[in-house]
Amino acid sequence: MLKQVQFQDIGLRPYKEVWDFQENLLAQNISAKQSGTPPPNYLLFTEHYPVYTLGKNGNEANILINEAERVEKAVEYYHINRGGDITYHGPGQIVGYPVIDLDQFKTDLGWYLRSLEEVIILTMNYYGLHGERSKGETGVWLNASVKGSERKICAMGIRCSRWITMHGFALNVNNDLSFFNNIIPCGIQDKKVTSLAQELGRNIDMNEVKQLLKENFETVFGAQLI
Repeated sequence: MLKQVQFQDIGLRPYKEVWDFQENLLAQNISAKQSGTPPPNYLLFTEHYPVYTLGKNGNEANILINEAERVEKAVEYYHINRGGDITYHGPGQIVGYPVIDLDQFKTDLGWYLRSLEEVIILTMNYYGLHGERSKGETGVWLNASVKGSERKICAMGIRCSRWITMHGFALNVNNDLSFFNNIIPCGIQDKKVTSLAQELGRNIDMNEVKQLLKENFETVFGAQLI
C-alpha cells in the first residue's frame, strides 16, 4: 500500500516564511499524532531568496563574512534547529522539505537520510552523473573518494520530533555558486561545491528536475504524491 504524501511547490519564498510554515505543519501533525490520528504527510518544494542557515550545533566560525558584508550582498542569515552546519540557499536551487511521519515509513533516521540521498542519486543518474555518498558526511557528492576532486552537489539537514521530520535537502541546479565562497559549506574544509548546470555545462530545466525528484521520491519511499 503506497503512503500518500501531499505535494506542494510553493515557489520562490523568503526562508523564514517557509520555516514558519514547516513549524506549523509539524505542530499540527504532532497534535494529531498525540490524539491518535495518523497525521498527513507533506513534501514541499521551494526556492529561497539568498540566505545562509546554520544548524543548531553549527560553528559560526564557518561564516567567512561579517554582518555588514552580508547585508551589502543582500543575504539573510538564520541560526536554525536542523542538524548540520552552515549552508547557502538561493534561486536556482531546489529545496525539498519532507514533513512526514516516520512511524508510517520506518523509524530509523539513518535509513531516512540514506533514502533522501538515494532520491538525489537517482535524479543525477538521469543526467549521466554518478552521485555518491561520502563516508561520515551526509549529502550527495561527485568523486567523493578522489582527494582534491570531491564536489558536493546536495546538502542535507533535518529535524525530527516524535518521528515527524522537517527541513530536508538542497540540490544545486542553476544557482550562483559564488555565494558558497563566503562560508565553509557544511563545515567541511577543502572540498568544492558544484551544481547540475556546472557539471553539464548548460542551464537545466528546473521543472524537469522537480519531476524527476518527485518520481524518485515516490519510488524510494513507496509513496504516492497527491
